[in-house]
Amino acid sequence: MLGTVLKQVVNGLREAPKEIAQAYEDQKGVIGGRGPRLANIVEMLQNTVSIKRTFICIDALDECAAGHGVKILDSLNQILLKSPGTRMIVTGRPHIEAEVEKRLSGRGTTLRITPRRHDIISYLHSKLNEDIRPDAMDSSLKADILEKIPEDVSEM
Repeated sequence: MLGTVLKQVVNGLREAPKEIAQAYEDQKGVIGGRGPRLANIVEMLQNTVSIKRTFICIDALDECAAGHGVKILDSLNQILLKSPGTRMIVTGRPHIEAEVEKRLSGRGTTLRITPRRHDIISYLHSKLNEDIRPDAMDSSLKADILEKIPEDVSEM
């Protein structure tokens, strides 16, 4: 994931910094042509984001494989330490909030966003109206969908 962030940051520059181009060139000779290791990517990101104001957006951090989210947060913290001008937004479900605050050492603000029942129902209505086979569903099933899904979503 952070390799992709690095690629996006480098794409925003006029030209790739020589050390980054060299690191990727060096890895081509390795069996399998793997990319640089996480520590190298973090170092390259630290150096690159300090050149130009950068905004990093990580969506659905809670969906990372077990253990990877912690590594990503620790890496992001290292980047923020070296480049305090970098801004970041990390999204995820509430159960990762404490880990994000712990790993980013209080360098952020938590904003809890919860869906409103009315918004969910409006969204469901619009999706049901777009159904290409409206006759496949009777009014009872539609009513069940409009009742049950908003309840389940509000619990997430």
